[in-house]
Amino acid sequence: MVIELMKAHASVRDYKEKQLTREEVSELIEAAQHAATSHFVQAYSIVWVTDPEKRKKLGELSKNAKQMEGAGAVFLLCADYNRLQHAGKLHGQDIIFDQAENLLVAVTDVGLLAQNLVLAAESKGYGICYIGGVRNDMAAISELVGLPEGVFPVYGLTIGVPNEANGVKPRLPVEAILHENEYDEAKYETILPEYDQTIQSYYESRGSNQKSATWTQQMTSFLSKPHRKDLKEVLAKKGFHFK
Repeated sequence: MVIELMKAHASVRDYKEKQLTREEVSELIEAAQHAATSHFVQAYSIVWVTDPEKRKKLGELSKNAKQMEGAGAVFLLCADYNRLQHAGKLHGQDIIFDQAENLLVAVTDVGLLAQNLVLAAESKGYGICYIGGVRNDMAAISELVGLPEGVFPVYGLTIGVPNEANGVKPRLPVEAILHENEYDEAKYETILPEYDQTIQSYYESRGSNQKSATWTQQMTSFLSKPHRKDLKEVLAKKGFHFK
């Protein structure tokens, strides 16, 4: 069942040598395109990186060399208003995309496309991993694959035959994210400590990469300092000025 497939998801970072064929990639992308898209703008593009040297450089820039060089397929999932600019030119009209709303539309479109692509790949027995590290140096990666104005990478995606199966990391309980009629933050005082115990037990029981850590500790460490502070400037150069 689809629900069982979704609940079995775990990131894969170690792949066998098998490369996906062009036919397999086309099938997965076509399935991904049937995701919902705001106002049918389809504000996304995918760059399939097959050149070995570019994959190596992408691995360096994203700090994910092992994945980028070892996966069966490497994709850059991009927000894209360049194609829509061309659509406007057919009618002698400049399109507007430098607003916060347009940015949200494009990023949401990419996310929906990506999740469809992931489900399609996993339904075929492949493993996947999202790579947010492509935002570590968005300008250099854009140059590497020739992304023009109006196009920027949101994340990378590696797909391949897993070398080994990973355990499913426990998610927050449903009651932590589901609010009925009104947002209820009082429940976090009970739910979060309980979830911390669940996550700590999971990490300690893993066959490899065991560690002693809770979810709230990790999130506090991660979110107590800024990350990728150059993104606003890079996006502005891409034409996104957040008006």
